[in-house]
Amino acid sequence: MSEDTKVHAEVREQFGKGFARRLRAAGKIPAVIYGHGTDPVHVALPGHQVSLIIRRANALLELEVDGKDHLALVKDVQKDPVRQIIEHIDLLVVRKGEKVQVEVPVVTTGESFSGTIVTVEVSTIKLEVEATHIPEHVEVSVEGLEEGAHITAADVTLPKGATLIDDPELLLIAVSVPAAEVEAEGEEAADAAEGETAAADEAAAE
Repeated sequence: MSEDTKVHAEVREQFGKGFARRLRAAGKIPAVIYGHGTDPVHVALPGHQVSLIIRRANALLELEVDGKDHLALVKDVQKDPVRQIIEHIDLLVVRKGEKVQVEVPVVTTGESFSGTIVTVEVSTIKLEVEATHIPEHVEVSVEGLEEGAHITAADVTLPKGATLIDDPELLLIAVSVPAAEVEAEGEEAADAAEGETAAADEAAAE
């Protein structure tokens, strides 16, 4: 954990869309903290600081609420679909050493064989990991892979201590040749065949 994840949260006792709008206008984000059998706590978070932190997937916050410290995992971020303004955040209380299930982004590295394209079928993979050791992403190399190659969840090298939750056969990445190139190759082959046939016909006519 680092200094930039330490967040002071203000308990709020007023609710409703009007109050939430006033909070956001004041540069704060409405949020709720829940988990471990405790009653949900409604808070207001510093907007700019938290917006920067949650750019990372599965961000973990060190919250100070009424003088008490809590570790909380960002579980859901609700945004305005048009303006992309953060409207509300759900935070799950976690403990050091506790394992949680999270969806981690899949990042490809390298380049597949010349003339092929890499299609990411699923952009995240579900893992069970320690709450304080959630990887920012998992890397999958596509270096030199040829047409028809597939990478499934079972093929991914997991971080130490992580357990795969997704189906091992889940298709993450596929390598193929663009349809336009396949069509072009087919047309070239057809033209070549027609040329051979025409040449054969001419030879027979002679």
